Amino acid sequence: MTADRAFFDRVIARKGPDADQVGFPDFYPERRIVLSRSEILIGKRSVSQGVRPDIDLGIAPADVGVSRAHAMLHLDENGLTVTDLGSTNGTSVNGSDELIPATVAVPLRSGDRIHLGGWTTIVLSTEPGGVEPA
Repeated sequence: MTADRAFFDRVIARKGPDADQVGFPDFYPERRIVLSRSEILIGKRSVSQGVRPDIDLGIAPADVGVSRAHAMLHLDENGLTVTDLGSTNGTSVNGSDELIPATVAVPLRSGDRIHLGGWTTIVLSTEPGGVEPA
């Protein structure tokens, strides 16, 4: 995962729902997460709402454009998919400005980029280490 300046610029240009609240971080350490489950929730942790995402994007600096339960990765014998869970700002893939439809599983391949929130990009890799920086 990484902070993606080009994606951030597109979000601001299209005036997404939280565009006036999203700022690009001065520093965001790239993170690698090994996908070890068949269902991987992407979002921001909320103890009060009982949301504990497997990929927690609420760690500082948090992307305010990410919903608590934003998207779900699903891994099975047929491959990997991403499903937007009805998030406020949506989810897109591979630099597209077109958001994927909510609740529709979209197939993914190694190297694909998932864009969510105001500046977060997740790059998928079949290499050991699972998710790699953009």
